[in-house]
Amino acid sequence: MIWIILHVVIVGTLVVDALLRPFRQPSARVAWVVVLLSLPVLGAISYLLLGRASIGRRRAKQLSKIEQSLPAISADPDAEDAALAALPDRYAALFRLGHSVSAFEPVGGNRGQLMADSNAAIDRMIEDIDAAENHVHLSFYIWLTDNNGLKMVEALKRAAGRGVVCRALADDLGSRQMIHSTVWKDMRDAGVKLGRALRLQNPLLSPLAGRIDLRNHRTILTVDNRVTYCGRQNCADPEFRVKPRFAPWVDIMIRFEGPVVSQNERLFAADWILATGERLENAQIKAPAPFEDGFPAQVIGTGPTVRYSAMPETFAALMFAAHRELVITTPYYAPDEQIQQALCSAAHRGIDTTIVFPANNDSWEISATSRSYYRSLLEAGVRIFEFQGGLLHAKTLTVDGELALVGSSNMDRRSFDLNYENNILFWNQPLTADLRKRQQDYLDDAREVELAEVMAWSASRRLLNNTVATLSPLI
Repeated sequence: MIWIILHVVIVGTLVVDALLRPFRQPSARVAWVVVLLSLPVLGAISYLLLGRASIGRRRAKQLSKIEQSLPAISADPDAEDAALAALPDRYAALFRLGHSVSAFEPVGGNRGQLMADSNAAIDRMIEDIDAAENHVHLSFYIWLTDNNGLKMVEALKRAAGRGVVCRALADDLGSRQMIHSTVWKDMRDAGVKLGRALRLQNPLLSPLAGRIDLRNHRTILTVDNRVTYCGRQNCADPEFRVKPRFAPWVDIMIRFEGPVVSQNERLFAADWILATGERLENAQIKAPAPFEDGFPAQVIGTGPTVRYSAMPETFAALMFAAHRELVITTPYYAPDEQIQQALCSAAHRGIDTTIVFPANNDSWEISATSRSYYRSLLEAGVRIFEFQGGLLHAKTLTVDGELALVGSSNMDRRSFDLNYENNILFWNQPLTADLRKRQQDYLDDAREVELAEVMAWSASRRLLNNTVATLSPLI
């Protein structure tokens, strides 16, 4: 009898916690209550492990102190003023929203270059590392011991060997193969400073230490506070041999120069100090001088310790800003209500609205969830394409061929609530045109999904998609 009472008390307590937890979508509350009541033992364990988007109180307090202690970026006020003055009013509001997320001002005077493909991106990164004179700061979610991964290792070792301070941060889960290899030790022995982002804790202590699957999903490289890269690329071959049947993985990276570099530098600094405890030598991060012909840009960094709904708000605001055209590529689509409504609204307003997904996704549950939204998107007038040439992993959004967002954030609950992400928002027609052309390359290798096709799906297929989508808030 006492066990029954104890069980009821535990489940009841967790149900109350699920209902009272702040900043949670009603659908997520309902889903967790259903799981807790229908699967009491398994549901309780699942909720304790996965039900709270927290990195742990100790880590959260530590990160807050780190961010408060980091000095403000020493920037040229003229660059900030020029950035705001150059922006059209309808875009200036978007950059103000970005500032509310991670406190980075839009800065003018930047340059950017879209990398040709993932191999070219790695090669160009290595060129910049080989030219480094002071420091290299690098962060990857997935770093493999394959051809590209080892090329990066050797570049860091060469730089460290000639006296350049090299700091390499890898997510403790995503890069576990690299971290637990002899290559990792060889890098340390060669003088490369190494950090493990969000180090894994004992799963049994997860309820106390924070969710085990809250990860650092950022891709950052800064060299000498002179150049930075932003996009979504793993440090790996496109063949991605840990999941070869989905290959090639089609990634995207942009190389930036100018004042925006210092914002990625600061984002890295907070992650590094949290992971290693090492303070960076520079008391102040000085923004590079702006280029006279440069454009406005801004880093938007999000995560579970950043204000709630920051990334969905950003995506939705960009969608509402479109006047003529909105083009999106994302591998993972498990939206909240505001994203889905904003995308449908764009099409309803007469905006030429297009979204591209991979036809063959490495996550079957996300694939099912994405397809559960196809009918409502198509009925609203959104054009849906499925990329045929591998796993389209690029996260891109262009507005009217003028404004663009590129980075690590997917349009799913994981990127919204669980992962640390970094993105760069920029206003520049030539670079946006390059990005739009790349999106068109994806479209040229994609199959358009028609409403009649979706309407013809069997009841069992629709039931599976909708059931999985209903459970998606549990992640």
